[in-house]
Amino acid sequence: QVLSDVFNAPVYTIDTTNSACLGSAYRAIHGLVAEMNVSLADVVKLAPEPRLAVTPTTGAEEVYRPLLKRYAELEQKVIYNSASSC
Repeated sequence: QVLSDVFNAPVYTIDTTNSACLGSAYRAIHGLVAEMNVSLADVVKLAPEPRLAVTPTTGAEEVYRPLLKRYAELEQKVIYNSASSC
């Protein structure tokens, strides 16, 4: 639910063990066949059907939108400071 609320997006799951690793494997396969103009959609055609797990809570976007902006600003400061200290 937290991911859905923070990013204001529905979250889908796949009924399989370690679905995050499975997603990474599909992206890796896509990277290997990308030169052949194979789309990610074609790569995952045989994947299990995703199931809607949760949708964003009403009003959560108003709470998290400013926090995401602040997080992005802080992240840029860290990246800039790390680059300038090298």
